[in-house]
Amino acid sequence: MNKIVIYGISLLALLLACKSGKEETTKEQKPKNILFIAVDDLRPELNFYGSNHIKSPNLDKLAGESLVFNRAYCNVPVCGASRASLMTGARPTRKRFINAYTKKDSDFPEAISLPMLLKQNGYTTISNGKIYHHKTDDKNAWDEMWQPDGLWSYALPESQEIRKNTRRGLPMEMAEVHDSVYRDGKLALKVIKDLQKLKQEKQPFFLTMGLMKPHLPFTAPKKYWDLYDRERIELPESYIQPESTPRQAFHKYGELRNYENIPKDGHLPDDLAKELIHGYYACVSYIDAQIGLVLDELKRLELDEDTIVILWGDHGWNLGDHKLWCKHVTFETALRTPLIIKVPGKTSGQKTNAITEYIDIYPALAELIGLDIPETVDGKSFVPLIEGQSQEKDWAVSKFKDAVTLIKGDLFYTEWIKDDGIAYAKMLFDHKTDPLELDNLAEKPDYQEKVAILAKELRAKWGKDFLSK
Repeated sequence: MNKIVIYGISLLALLLACKSGKEETTKEQKPKNILFIAVDDLRPELNFYGSNHIKSPNLDKLAGESLVFNRAYCNVPVCGASRASLMTGARPTRKRFINAYTKKDSDFPEAISLPMLLKQNGYTTISNGKIYHHKTDDKNAWDEMWQPDGLWSYALPESQEIRKNTRRGLPMEMAEVHDSVYRDGKLALKVIKDLQKLKQEKQPFFLTMGLMKPHLPFTAPKKYWDLYDRERIELPESYIQPESTPRQAFHKYGELRNYENIPKDGHLPDDLAKELIHGYYACVSYIDAQIGLVLDELKRLELDEDTIVILWGDHGWNLGDHKLWCKHVTFETALRTPLIIKVPGKTSGQKTNAITEYIDIYPALAELIGLDIPETVDGKSFVPLIEGQSQEKDWAVSKFKDAVTLIKGDLFYTEWIKDDGIAYAKMLFDHKTDPLELDNLAEKPDYQEKVAILAKELRAKWGKDFLSK
């Protein structure tokens, strides 16, 4: 072989190597897509959290590919406020992020939301289903917004008719229909269609899937109800309201009482309570199936290795715990939430006991894709946990109306405060000895020194603008 031919082959090999290296570098540098799955009213009562009675194989599989947060807490246990806080990474204050009707655009219009940050940095942003509480909140942050018709919370014509003529309709429905008849089934099909479209585009995407279930009403195809034997469903061990717990800690679960056939006062009959628990479980299995369809399509399209998947529930939910239903309290059952994140190449079923707040989600996602975090974000990125490191922050602060809770170690300390910051009721639980939160220590003489320390720490950590904004 002459020198010219050898030289030509060598040059060609060099050019191919450079091109290959450039392609690999480009692939590495391309920002990861984000599939953002929000689930309404989902408790961390799942197999990967130690429960074994709810059938959710798709969530279990995702958890096995993710980092599972054992101690994630919402900052506000009500959907509208929780979502606005999470999407801005900002803490609730005395007057900001208050209730279900909270709007990001009203409470914190100057904040650059997570979808807005991504849109400003070249991401296609699509809001599907329930992401914010209000359909048009933060609308400028989205390239597209879509929600199914609310009537499809019910499948049966008679149930739909009742819904039209009452405040909320029936609390439950079991129907022999295809999954796509209900709202979340329609949502799954829309997200799948979006994935197919986004596969053809060059831009990275922020694609959301905002599931309505297991929020009331507990409506799901019959096959998901059939997964459970109601005779084996038991009321929670904490089905009690101890005298030592402040009366302010309880409510009359008005959200549930808005539905038909629910007693307007008093505690629920045991049979009705178990039926509601049955319906909740059925809804979790139903949305698990819809999530599975989307994750399967993500893999079929070969997008899974380029996509961060994060799944979160907007707050916890009481299923008879403390003889309560719904959220709107600062017991752990309303504050602790499911949170899992799959980062290709970095997560594979690890678990962390590090205390994490929902305001930490925004800065973590921004860091994972290399974006600067806006100054309005109060949260602290949990990326070190994904990297297998520890983090210094070991606390969280949650709030609902007058109640503000400091979570630190095994201690849950709550104060009900007035506008001046003075407490008018207190509650302290030590989860090391009282995981069900049945023994309030706040008024016991032996704990007054501890209460004083926690009260000072709560004020130091609830945010510099807590009382003024």
